Amino acid sequence: MGGGRGARVAMRDETAQREANATAPDVPDLGRRILALFAPHRPQLALVIALVLVVAAIAVFPPLLTQRVFDEALFPPEGGPDLGLLWQLVGIMIALWVSSSLLGIWQVWLTSRVGNRVMGELRNSLFERLQRMELAFFTRTKTGVIQSRLQNDVGGVASVLSNTVSSVVGNSVTVIASLVTMLILSWQLTIAAVLLTPLLVWLQRRVGQVRARIATQTQESLSEMTAITQESLSVSGILLAKAFGRQQDESRRYRAENDRQIDLQVRLTMSGQTFFAMVSIFISILPAVIYVLAGYLITGQLETGADAVVTAGTLVAFTTVQARLLMPLMGLLRVALDLQTSAALFARIFEYLDLVPAIEPPADPKPLPRERAGEVVFDDVEFRYPDARESEPNTLDGVSFALEPGTFAAFVGPSGAGKTTIGYLLPRLHEVTAGAVRLAGVDVRELDPAALTDHIGIVSQEPYLFHASIRENLRYAKPDATDDELDAAARAASIYDTIQRFPDGYDTIVGERGYRLSGGEKQRIAIARVLLKDPEVLVLDEATSALDTVSERVVQTALDAAARGRTTLAIAHRLSTIRHADVIFVIDRGRIVERGTHDDLLELGGTYATLFAQQATR
Repeated sequence: MGGGRGARVAMRDETAQREANATAPDVPDLGRRILALFAPHRPQLALVIALVLVVAAIAVFPPLLTQRVFDEALFPPEGGPDLGLLWQLVGIMIALWVSSSLLGIWQVWLTSRVGNRVMGELRNSLFERLQRMELAFFTRTKTGVIQSRLQNDVGGVASVLSNTVSSVVGNSVTVIASLVTMLILSWQLTIAAVLLTPLLVWLQRRVGQVRARIATQTQESLSEMTAITQESLSVSGILLAKAFGRQQDESRRYRAENDRQIDLQVRLTMSGQTFFAMVSIFISILPAVIYVLAGYLITGQLETGADAVVTAGTLVAFTTVQARLLMPLMGLLRVALDLQTSAALFARIFEYLDLVPAIEPPADPKPLPRERAGEVVFDDVEFRYPDARESEPNTLDGVSFALEPGTFAAFVGPSGAGKTTIGYLLPRLHEVTAGAVRLAGVDVRELDPAALTDHIGIVSQEPYLFHASIRENLRYAKPDATDDELDAAARAASIYDTIQRFPDGYDTIVGERGYRLSGGEKQRIAIARVLLKDPEVLVLDEATSALDTVSERVVQTALDAAARGRTTLAIAHRLSTIRHADVIFVIDRGRIVERGTHDDLLELGGTYATLFAQQATR
């Protein structure tokens, strides 16, 4: 148990290092790519920016009106308060505040709409990119890690996508307008108000670097938690844990990663608190500093080289504007901090968006001759996995055979010989390293993937059923299938009577991965699904090896019916199921070492005869 945990920790550390290296992006390039996400929404963004500019411009006027309220309406140089002017100025201020609030609501709605659309499009792009990836990518990547990229990473940048543009534009305009207003009121007080701003900017950059590192570790931990959840709480994972009494171990594994996540979240939260506390202190004490400085300016004890006229209205207006300056300034610092923190998440997202599928559709696909659709040829095929060591032999080496339409061909041999790989090369789930695989005389690399898969059906050893009704699982192969077509496929797969005995018939929910059904029932529904597709070529990947003897007979009958009239490539473990095959290929260490009918191979007395004798004595 300790060795397994150590291996997982080592793997996690290796993954963390790889992701840490991947999340050291070129910042300018990353910024351009983030901006490019908003390109399809330019009209809405233009309106958002216009609203932000208007709201920011409106915000400048109330402080100036406040100065007039104090100096001209409440405390004019001569006489008492001017109530008429006071009502006029207050009325304008109220109108400006109401207009600003209404425009702000509109701007927030538009910003949220654009930001969430961008996030949705980003998630769609990620999902579509992953759909294009080859099968080998998913065999070497944890499902939970992929799910984390789609959910946690994209969700982690949601606030940046939703608020950055409006926040940057609005706060920038407010800061500039406030600075101009403050300079108009008193340039001496303005210098004092912005004196420590460069220090805050420098601190923000340092804090941002720390938060970016912690954010990378946090997302890696979330990926690991998602992977643990996906592995341990699936039906298969629960069965495995209960069968071996490892529930407590799985809980401890999750608790350990959860504790790490909690620690990282606390560190991420606290990493910016000192910085924002300093900003808060700066904002709090600055008005007091301004009052003291104003006192020295008014009494003439501070020599500035020019007349400093500081009235009560000027001081009230200045402190009002100053407050409006510092909050947007802190908003800009916060956005910059969020962008630095989110850079790691964007890098992880773009890392997946930049994945290049090893198997790409042809630029100019050739048509597939329908009359020869069942003709299959392997021409001196070699295959090795991309991540295989140089010292490892090819998975397949020099495999050649030709099957006429309607031929039933079986592939047998010891485990790891390359049988399943042959079945996966035909629908191009893997790509040949050398040689060619042809369907109807056309290299599968020159066919449109959709056209290719339309002509090939696959029944695997462990069929995958969705947590949905039988009807929905069947129609996955043909969404517009009629009820009569469903019945015909179910009868051909010897599952119709079983479905009719269920209280809900075709509307019976099969459960996660079909676990509410027996192994034989799941396999026959999978066969019916393939029959509904009606392919010319059928690949049977040890479709009965996991079944008991009774279920095997029923499913084998269904498979025999399904294979009738179709070119069939049957990867077989139990030799008794393929005795009637037109041709049997014996695979050993990636090569075809024998071929012929059952009787021919027994008479030959080679590998096949040995395998058959071993199974016969069990």
